[in-house]
Amino acid sequence: MNLFADKIIDWYKENKRDLPWRETKDPYKIWISEIILQQTRVVQGYDYYCRFMEHFPDVDALANASEDEVMKCWQGLGYYSRARNLHEAAKVIADKGRFPTTYEEVRALKGVGDYTAAAICSFAYDLPYAVVDGNVYRVLSRWMGVEEPIDTGAGKKLFASLADEMMDKSRPALYNQAIMDFGALQCVPSSPSCLFCPLADSCVALQKNQVDKLPRKARKTKVLDRYFSYIYVHAGAYTYIKKREAGDIWQNLYEFPLIETEREVGEEAIFSLPELKKLLEGCRVVSFRLVSPEIKHVLSHRVIHAKCYEVVLDGEDFFLSRYQRIRVDELHKFPVSRLISRFFSLLLKPNYKTHNHVIE
Repeated sequence: MNLFADKIIDWYKENKRDLPWRETKDPYKIWISEIILQQTRVVQGYDYYCRFMEHFPDVDALANASEDEVMKCWQGLGYYSRARNLHEAAKVIADKGRFPTTYEEVRALKGVGDYTAAAICSFAYDLPYAVVDGNVYRVLSRWMGVEEPIDTGAGKKLFASLADEMMDKSRPALYNQAIMDFGALQCVPSSPSCLFCPLADSCVALQKNQVDKLPRKARKTKVLDRYFSYIYVHAGAYTYIKKREAGDIWQNLYEFPLIETEREVGEEAIFSLPELKKLLEGCRVVSFRLVSPEIKHVLSHRVIHAKCYEVVLDGEDFFLSRYQRIRVDELHKFPVSRLISRFFSLLLKPNYKTHNHVIE
């Protein structure tokens, strides 16, 4: 008899969240929800899931869509490789004519790891695979008092074994949903309500006063500062954009011409940079102004310090090499990062005054 699983499941029946992907056994819908929620909280991912399903109701619709359509629908969620991987995997599934039905087949899909494969297989097919995500790490490490770091090979192997051991294999879908919701709502990262926790009498971390110390991590993430100056070139009814290439953040999303520097560049110095002179070579510049002093865009491993400048050209008959010339009123059609989207809104309000902004 698994008292841990019973208590978790009893708690879940009373406190579970009403979510659309829990009302289905369709592996496609479950797959979409799990990919969205890989790096996104439920409160943010909910609307994106609904919108994504409206645009791409089945795997064929997703497979037949263009990459720009998929990326535009994903815009604002971040970690855009998830959308590209979804699109590629959908094409593979559509070619085979069915969604994979075994753990090994699901795990082989692009962008699907151990956790996502276990989630899909347990929720769609009720197969006995234990999920191990941040919530599960937290619940198990605290309840069992495990101090092994969760970000090492040994730690991941240990927690995968513990998760499998504690799982109620007669009710895998119910158990997996229960422990993830328990971690998300009850055993939260900071200041959990241990007094009202059904596991309080058996929680090792609570007994040892280590709740705020578990789970442990061995390494701290190194954060890199990057300095971006975007140039919005306004030539009559037209402007210029470019699709970002592979090998960096925001791959295949569009942006204005970008000058990246090793450190912050002041307003006076930006106009004399060789990169800007090369960009505007042969153009007649009417005006040059700062649109945004700084927007600080926080990513998991980087902090982007971004400014945006507007350059107005005299006339429309200019072509910037390596950039796509489009009408200003068509900017909204292109998939962009949340940072560039923020600049869009500022440019539509030219008198808008801004100071340092933080986007998380």
